[in-house]
Amino acid sequence: MNDPDHRVHGLCGDDIAPDWPALGTGEVEQLLRGYPRLGTPIRIDWHSPRPLSAAALVDTRAGVVFVKRHHHSVRSAATLGEEHRFIAHLRSHGLPLPAVLHDAQGRSAVAIGDWVYEVHERAAGIDLYRDAISWEPLPDRTHARRAGAMLATLHDAAQGYHAAQRDTHILVARSELISAADPIAALQAQLPQRPGLADYLRQRDWPSELLAVLAPWHAAMQPGLVRQAPLWTHGDWHVSNLCWSDGGAEARIASVLDFGLAAANCALFDLATAIERNAIAWLALDTGTAAAHPDIARALIEGYRQVRPLDDDDIQLLAALLPLVHVDFALSEVEYFHAVTRSPDSADVAWNTFLRGHAHWFATPPGQIMLDAIRASA
Repeated sequence: MNDPDHRVHGLCGDDIAPDWPALGTGEVEQLLRGYPRLGTPIRIDWHSPRPLSAAALVDTRAGVVFVKRHHHSVRSAATLGEEHRFIAHLRSHGLPLPAVLHDAQGRSAVAIGDWVYEVHERAAGIDLYRDAISWEPLPDRTHARRAGAMLATLHDAAQGYHAAQRDTHILVARSELISAADPIAALQAQLPQRPGLADYLRQRDWPSELLAVLAPWHAAMQPGLVRQAPLWTHGDWHVSNLCWSDGGAEARIASVLDFGLAAANCALFDLATAIERNAIAWLALDTGTAAAHPDIARALIEGYRQVRPLDDDDIQLLAALLPLVHVDFALSEVEYFHAVTRSPDSADVAWNTFLRGHAHWFATPPGQIMLDAIRASA
C-alpha cells in the first residue's frame, strides 16, 4: 500500500525526495477506522507529487477517497475547518467540489499525534493535469477560457460567504501587505506573531529589499486594491487543481480541487493569481519572450467575463496588481521553509527567486508584453 520511492515536485521543476513522508498503510488504516462507512482500506492507489503535504487516493470498501495529511505546525484541525466551511458553502451553491467527509464524531479534520488529516470524496472527472508542475503554463486556450469562467462562477457563489480571515499566514494566499498603504510597516507589525519569518529576515536588510520589490508597482496599485469588495478566494487557481469531463479541447470542468490557500481577499486578486499561475513559464524564464503566454492570460479574462463583468478600471487594476499578487504568499513560503521544514536553500529560493525575482520579471520586456496584453483587453 505504500510507495517507498515516492518523489515530489521541487522548486526548480525537478523531482525530489519529499519533506513529508508518504502516507503509509498503518496510519491510513488507523485514520479510516474513524470513518466506519468507508470500511477497510484496500490499497493506496496513487501518491500526490505536491510537496507541501502528503496526500493519496485510497481505495476502500466503499470506493476511492482522497486522504491528505498535514503537519500540525502547518495546519491545525481548526485551521482546516476554515477551508472546509468555505468548501461547504460553495457546494451548497452548486459548485462542483468534492465533499469533505466527516468521521463518526462529526469531525472534518482529525488530529493524530503530530499530524492532522482530512478525507474527501474522490473528485469527479479526469485529472488531465495531474502531473503538471504548479508553475507550468496552461497549454490550451479553450481550457483557459473554461477555467476563467469557472473562477467567476466560484466568485459569484462566494459573495454570500462571510468569515474572519484565516488564522495563519503559513501557506495561505493573503493580501494584507500589498493592500497596506505602508507594507514595510505592516510586515514589521506582523513579525512578533510570525517568529519564524522574523528569524529569517533578521539575517538581511529586508526593508530595503522588499521596498525594491514594491516600489515600481505599489503606489499605482494600492488605492484601487483597497476599494475592492472583500471576497473569499481560492488562492491557487492553477489548472492542476481542476478535473475535466474528458480529454478533448471542448472538455468541461468537472471538479475544482484544493482550497488549502483560500483566504479573504478580493475577486481581482484571485484572477491575477490565475494569470500568474497559468500564463507564465516561471521555470523557463531563460527562453525570453516565450516564457510569457499572453494568449492564455487573455483567454482566462475572456472566460471570466462570460460570467462576471470587468470594466476598464478593473482591467487596468488587474495589470497593476499582477506584479505583486504573489508577495504575501511568497513570504509565507519563506516562513514555511525556514521555520517548519528547516530548508535554508528553499527559503532563499522563496525570497530571492519567488518574491523578488517574479516582481522583477514584470519590468523586463517579456513581463511588459504580458502586462500590455492584459491592458489591451480592456
